[in-house]
Amino acid sequence: MTQNIPFIDLATQRDRIREKVDRRMAAVLDHGAFILGPEIREFEAELSRFGKMAHTLSCASGTDALALPLMAWDVKVGDAVFCPSFTFAATAEVVAWLGATPYFVDVDPATFNMDPASLQAAIAEVEAAGKLRPRAIIAVDLFGQPADYPAIRRIADAHGLKLISDAAQGYGGTIDGELSSRWSHVVSTSFFPAKPLGCYGDGGAVQTDDAELFDIMASLRVHGQNVEDKYDNIRIGMNARMDTLQAAILLEKLAIFPDELAARSRIAARYSARLSNIATPQKLLRDATSTWAQYTVRLPSGADRAAVAASLREAGVPTAIYYPKPLHQQTAYKRFPVVGGALPVSDALAKDVISLPMHAYLDEPTQDYIIDALATALAA
Repeated sequence: MTQNIPFIDLATQRDRIREKVDRRMAAVLDHGAFILGPEIREFEAELSRFGKMAHTLSCASGTDALALPLMAWDVKVGDAVFCPSFTFAATAEVVAWLGATPYFVDVDPATFNMDPASLQAAIAEVEAAGKLRPRAIIAVDLFGQPADYPAIRRIADAHGLKLISDAAQGYGGTIDGELSSRWSHVVSTSFFPAKPLGCYGDGGAVQTDDAELFDIMASLRVHGQNVEDKYDNIRIGMNARMDTLQAAILLEKLAIFPDELAARSRIAARYSARLSNIATPQKLLRDATSTWAQYTVRLPSGADRAAVAASLREAGVPTAIYYPKPLHQQTAYKRFPVVGGALPVSDALAKDVISLPMHAYLDEPTQDYIIDALATALAA
C-alpha cells in the first residue's frame, strides 16, 4: 500500500510545542520589541550554555553567521580560505563575497566530511605558489556529523589559520563527547526551518570564546555601529539581526532539542543496521554522534539513482540529492582553485548519494516501509 511520507516532519514537532510557542509569540506581540528584544538575549544565553562557548551572537541566517567572523578577521582579496566542495553554496559564497579565494579540498569517501590529508595538501600548494595568503579553514558538519576537528585544528595551528565550524547541519553533534566548540575558534549555525534546530523563518548564530571578536561581530551585525553611539558607524557592516519572534520560537525548540537528538540517533542506528547490506550509509567518525540532519547513503555501483528515486516516489517515499553537483563544478565557482586540480571523491559522491526521510518523529513501521521500498527499488 502506497504511503504519503513527509521527508521532514515539522508538523508533529509543531503540535508538540504549539501551546508554549503560542505563549512565547504572544509575549513578543505584547511587549512589541520585535528587533533585538529580550528573547534575543535570553536565547543567546541559553545557546551559550548548550554550545559551551562564552559568547553567542544571533543573526539573520546561517550565511551571515559564516560571513561575520570572516569580516571581523578582515579576510580580503589575496586571502585563501579552505573549504570542502561537497557542501551547500553558502560555505564558499561568504568567502567570495569578501573578495577572498575559496580553495576547495576533497572529502573522505566514508564520512563525506573534509579530508585532513587533502586540506594539508591544499595548504602546501598555496604556500608553495606564494600568490595567496592562507587565512582560515571552514570545516562543514555534513548531514549532521562533525568534521574531524581534532585533526583539522592541529593543521590549523601548525599554519596559523583560523578554524570555523560550519555547523549549519550538525549543531549539537559531538566527537568523543565534545562539541565542535572544543576545537573551533568560531561555531556558526543556521536555524533554517528544516535544520535539526530550526525556527519558523530564517535565522542563525555565531559562537566564540573570543570576547574581542564577539564585540567586532556584534558591531558588524548592525551596520558596523559603535555600541556607545549607534549613529557613529565605525565599520562597514551589514544588517544581520535575527528578529525577536524567531528567538521566542527557538527557546521552546531548544528545550526539546536534546530529546530530539537522541531520537534521531536511534532512528539513524536502525536505518544503518538494516540498510548496510544494500547501500553504504555515511560512516561516523570514531566515537562521534551526528544530528542526522539528513540520512544519506551511497547507492551500490551501477545502480540507476534516477530510477531508484522514481521507484521510491511511486511508493510514496520522498528522497533528495545532497548534492548533485559539488561546488567546484558549479557555474559560479568553477574559477576557484581545487587541490591537485581535481576532487575525485566529491565528484563520485555527487553521482551516487541519496537522502531518505529523517526526523525525530519517524516511527518504526514507517521506517521499515522506507527501507523495504529502497530494497525493492534496488532489486528492480
